[in-house]
Amino acid sequence: MRRLDRHCPDLPLFDVAHTRRIEAAALAPLPAHALMQRAGAAVARLALALAPHANLIRIVAGTGNNGGDGIDAAIRLQHAGKAVEVILLGEPQADDARDALARAHDAGVPLHAAATSALGAQDLAIDALLGIGASRAAEGSLREAIAALNALPCPVLAIDLPSGLAADTGQPLGEAVRATHTLSLLTLKPGLFTAAGRDHAGTVWFDDLGIDTAHEQPEAWLGGAATVAAPARRHAQHKGSFGDVAVVGGAPGMGGAALLAGRAALAAGAGRVFVEMLDAQAPTLPLDPARPELMLRPGWSRHADPATLARSTVVCGCGGGEAVRTALPALLSTAARLVLDADALNAIAADESLRRQLRARAARAQATVITPHPLE
Repeated sequence: MRRLDRHCPDLPLFDVAHTRRIEAAALAPLPAHALMQRAGAAVARLALALAPHANLIRIVAGTGNNGGDGIDAAIRLQHAGKAVEVILLGEPQADDARDALARAHDAGVPLHAAATSALGAQDLAIDALLGIGASRAAEGSLREAIAALNALPCPVLAIDLPSGLAADTGQPLGEAVRATHTLSLLTLKPGLFTAAGRDHAGTVWFDDLGIDTAHEQPEAWLGGAATVAAPARRHAQHKGSFGDVAVVGGAPGMGGAALLAGRAALAAGAGRVFVEMLDAQAPTLPLDPARPELMLRPGWSRHADPATLARSTVVCGCGGGEAVRTALPALLSTAARLVLDADALNAIAADESLRRQLRARAARAQATVITPHPLE
């Protein structure tokens, strides 16, 4: 098990359909119920680490395998000497979950239809309602259970995914659990890191349950320390050894966006960084006081020769407003590597000729990264 932080390596992300295929393949050679028992053990280990002094650990269990994971964890937590209670929203529907419930009965785990005692700030609640099974907004008792978890004064640990959050997109499907911690099991899901996922998941932990997915092709990658680390520099190297980045943006009133992008490029390890402000009315800045090594070049995209464009990484948008539209044709056709942000995306969305140029970049092996937020 590992906590995900900025020191992690790049990690693969798998959507729900792919996760279910991995799970089915993993189950085939294992004894019955073994994978759920691994999941329950992982949840129990993390719960004990997060709340070693809890007077009570409440597990709120749904009727699927996510609920079974929670029930199995409750058995282990009780064996570890913790006071637990399981709130059941209904009879388990899955074989593994039914087995977990039978074992919980045998172990004398308290099973209730509703909470019987209050939780304090030092206690812990475990969300075992839905996991990746959410496909629509919760209703009735399920919605009430999610709301009750969100109203608790103690930390909430979500199993696999906060209930009510879409695993593939990170969009809440109506009411969704706002967890303090989330333990993603078997695979990491994209929804934990996109849209509202980060707000709902809290601190993300991962346990692969002993299943190797190295041979699988993921739907996406979560960039880790290796992705963002600046390259190591030898003593004899200089700024010309690490490539050029040009930032084209900064419409009237939004010059800060272009400067921030330029500073970020320097922090990431770029050798030389040029910034072209598109605000024709603004006086030309002699330098950026915070990063004087930024080279402020009015008209850079208009005056750069094709050879320079062909070897540069260009960031276009960054508060560019309408002015960015005139810079896009040359950048789309020539820039070796192009990051399209903000108003550059809006301009391309409204212009079919720019969209054709964007599609043609792939055929020329020119790399393009787009950075849209939901309104773009």
